[in-house]
Amino acid sequence: MGQGAERVKRLRWLCRRGMRELELMLEAFLRREEGALSDGQWPDFEALLSCEDDRLWDWFQGACDSESKQFQGLIDRIRERE
Repeated sequence: MGQGAERVKRLRWLCRRGMRELELMLEAFLRREEGALSDGQWPDFEALLSCEDDRLWDWFQGACDSESKQFQGLIDRIRERE
């Protein structure tokens, strides 16, 4: 298994959350973006996954914006539905 595949596997594990709705959103994003993430565009996503579930949920639901511009663009992409 290549380094990119290992990173995606780690990200998939980090998407496992205590809140099922949040987990589904993160997993859907990971599936949509797996190619880019395996090519090394993963540090921002991994950093985002280190945030608490309640903060992530508020950001994804639009209750408040992230104070981080780094995260806000990523949050907007995760909120996009196909």
